[in-house]
Amino acid sequence: MLIRVVDLETTGFEPPAGVCEIGFCDLVRDADGWRVGQPDNLLVDPGCPIPPETSAVHHITDADVVGAPTFAEAVRSALFEEAWLQAPHVVLVAHNARFERQWLTREVTGEAHWICTYKAALRIWPEAPAHNNGALRYWLNPAGLEREIAQPAHRAGPDAYVTAFLLRELLARTTLDDLVLISAQPALQVRCAFGKHRGTLWSEVPFDYLMWCARQDMDEDVAFTVKTEIRRRTEAA
Repeated sequence: MLIRVVDLETTGFEPPAGVCEIGFCDLVRDADGWRVGQPDNLLVDPGCPIPPETSAVHHITDADVVGAPTFAEAVRSALFEEAWLQAPHVVLVAHNARFERQWLTREVTGEAHWICTYKAALRIWPEAPAHNNGALRYWLNPAGLEREIAQPAHRAGPDAYVTAFLLRELLARTTLDDLVLISAQPALQVRCAFGKHRGTLWSEVPFDYLMWCARQDMDEDVAFTVKTEIRRRTEAA
């Protein structure tokens, strides 16, 4: 089995924005348990100018990607090398995989399973102060993570490296199969992010407000969270 963490840096939040960097890092199981490999990354020609506001996040500029491979070429190098082709099963991993999967579609990745470490962290560590990649890294402080390799933040290689350590910590608490199942569902949010109960734990939101939310046209994560919380309280009554 090949477990490969991937991270994309892009020119915007969704296609037709282009990818300007692909990072990847494998998680390998040996006699001592799960081991995080060395990250790698490829700059990519996004096929469009990189806006200054996105360069301000990842610091990749148009000059950096001159002569870089296209996305299709980079994906072949990052994903479809010998280890991928020889693996009987492939699991791709990303933190907030919904973002990466806008470009790494089924047409690109084939039948590979996906794990979203963001969705999994919400389930496994609801008490975490935040569930973004960086906050979880410093909250968990995983053994063996080398600060020099994890820098700079918001670059594809270092971010994939950090996410690989988050995955290793998740696998110390649950199974790979459970992580795949969790990742296939909407995100189970911890706190309400809107309205008069913004910032309140969903477990403490009044029941009448939950019922009101259930009647609204909410995004799938909120709808799933509300439905789950209503069911939990109903079954506990």
